[in-house]
Amino acid sequence: MVTGVQTCALPISLMLTTTAATAGGLDRSGQGIGIIFEEGNAVELSFGQITPTVTGIASGLGLGGVGSGNMASPYTQMGLGFKYQVKDNLSLSLIIDQPFGASVDYGDADAGYYTTTAGGASTAEVSSSAITAVARYNINSNFSVHGGVRYQTVEAAVSKPPVAGYEIDSEANSANGYLVGVAYERPEIAMRVALTYNSAISHDITATETCSVALLSVALLPACAGTTAVTTVETPESFNLEFQSGVAANTLVFGSIRYAKWTQFDYAPPVHAALGQGSLQSYDDDTISYALGVGRKFSDQWSGALSIGYEAATAGFAGDLAPTDGSKSIGIGGTYTADAFKITGGVRYIMLGDAETEHPGIPGATGSEFTDNSAIAIGLKIS
Repeated sequence: MVTGVQTCALPISLMLTTTAATAGGLDRSGQGIGIIFEEGNAVELSFGQITPTVTGIASGLGLGGVGSGNMASPYTQMGLGFKYQVKDNLSLSLIIDQPFGASVDYGDADAGYYTTTAGGASTAEVSSSAITAVARYNINSNFSVHGGVRYQTVEAAVSKPPVAGYEIDSEANSANGYLVGVAYERPEIAMRVALTYNSAISHDITATETCSVALLSVALLPACAGTTAVTTVETPESFNLEFQSGVAANTLVFGSIRYAKWTQFDYAPPVHAALGQGSLQSYDDDTISYALGVGRKFSDQWSGALSIGYEAATAGFAGDLAPTDGSKSIGIGGTYTADAFKITGGVRYIMLGDAETEHPGIPGATGSEFTDNSAIAIGLKIS
């Protein structure tokens, strides 16, 4: 029998969260539901700060070799979870997180970089929040099922001055989805394997688009005076596989695999498309992110975890709003346990994959090369 390993659970959940913060597409939280497996009643509050450094050099024909500057802005992640044990085989949880987002600002780019003009630099802000209610039912000591509903809100604002002074500002839109899952456990060795399916969520986003009419054809003048339209966008369905198992006294191995179907996501507002720019953001490939680590209990008060993360590159051109492709990471975390609470801290270093963006005037040709980029994610959780 492997004993004393359960105290590693909180470093594990934090390490998986900071891995998700730089995952593919617009993924940020990873849509984790780990609180449903806590014993008894529980409350969790988490905070994360992610600081990326993403720079590129314009290498395409006629672009002059100027630099993009650091176009990825720092951002924070907040999360809150509640779990109530209704009876021995039934529990209810409420989880609040920020599942998707983007924060882009080319304000530090060199003069002449193609995402900037004398009138300003390209910027983008995508934000989201979700409230998820989950019920878990234990069939027996080994098997359980869980499921629930998710209420999700998204909004976005993008400015692209080089494209006729284009801007778009959306209203916040809310829509519903669901999740279902199953778990297998062997408590005597702290083993658990949990699979969760998160449904796609379709949003009808109302947004106003404007642009500098002096640069446009007569046919586009009415549209660029300020067009408000509804565009349907689907945040992706995903599968989360999370596992852990005791391998020795006070030692736990853990990991996760997340598959997100980002090819479902395509945001193509009408004026942006009419300007010949196609989709504001879309993806040619789905993403799969992996994490693997080991947790260790050092005493009744202290435990820690070390983990690595990996996401394969998908090749092809990346968008100017997300010019990275894949990642590798390493993280470390620790937990202090008292009678009624636990405090967990962690830090992760992420090596962001190299990417190329498409030339703004020559389809199929390289515009910029983004190499040797990274991010640092720190997290804190009080339970």
